[in-house]
Amino acid sequence: MEMYRYDTHVHTSESSDCGELPATDVVRLYKEAGYSGIVITDHFHSFFFDRFPDLSWPDKVERYLLGYRLAVQEGSRIGLNVLLGMEMRFSESNNDYLVYGFDETFLLEHPALYRVGLRGFRDIIQGTGIRIYQAHPFRNGMERVDPKLLDGVEVFNGHPRHNSRNHLAREFAVEHSIRMIAGSDSHEAGDVGSSGIMVPHPINTISEFVAFLDKNEGGLLT
Repeated sequence: MEMYRYDTHVHTSESSDCGELPATDVVRLYKEAGYSGIVITDHFHSFFFDRFPDLSWPDKVERYLLGYRLAVQEGSRIGLNVLLGMEMRFSESNNDYLVYGFDETFLLEHPALYRVGLRGFRDIIQGTGIRIYQAHPFRNGMERVDPKLLDGVEVFNGHPRHNSRNHLAREFAVEHSIRMIAGSDSHEAGDVGSSGIMVPHPINTISEFVAFLDKNEGGLLT
C-alpha cells in the first residue's frame, strides 16, 4: 500500500522568531524530501503579538498568518499540501501545545487566546472539532498536565537541539491511553523530514487531518 508522509510540526521564519527558513524554502525542502504535506505550526504566544502594539487584532492575525500564506502559495505551485495549525503557549506556563482544526475566522473571533489558559481554551473549543496535543511534554521546562485536558501527546519530537525525552512522552501516552503524533519541530534545513506521520491516502484539508488523527491509526516517523 502506498503511504503518504505529513509533518505535523513545522515553523517558518516569517512567523516564528526561532525559525530560520522562509516559508517558500520550507515547502520546497519538504517536497524534495518526499512529503505530501505539512502543517504550519508557528508559535502563537504573547511574545509574538506584543511586538505589534499599534496593530488591531485582525492586523495582528494577518501578520501571524504570513508564513502560512506564503507556504500555501508555494505549496500550490509545486504540489505540496499545506495545512494551518499553531503551537500555542499560554501565559500561565512554558508548556507548548499543537492545535489543529481551527481556521482564520476562529482566530479573529477569539482575540489573545494565549491569555485564557489551558482549561479556558479547552472550554472554548468544546464541540468545535479543534484538537490540542501537548508538544514535547518531557523537554526541560515543561510540565505534564491532566491528560483529560488533552486530545493527545507528541510522542516523538525531531528537534535535534533539544532533549525531548521522547521515550517518556510515549510512556505517558500509553499509560493514559491518549492519542500519539510525531513531528519534526522543523526550524532549519537540517530539521526537515526528521519526523511526521504516515497516512494511507492524501489529506487535503485540516478537517480531514483531524478526522485521521481521531482514528489514531497513523504510522509515526521516529
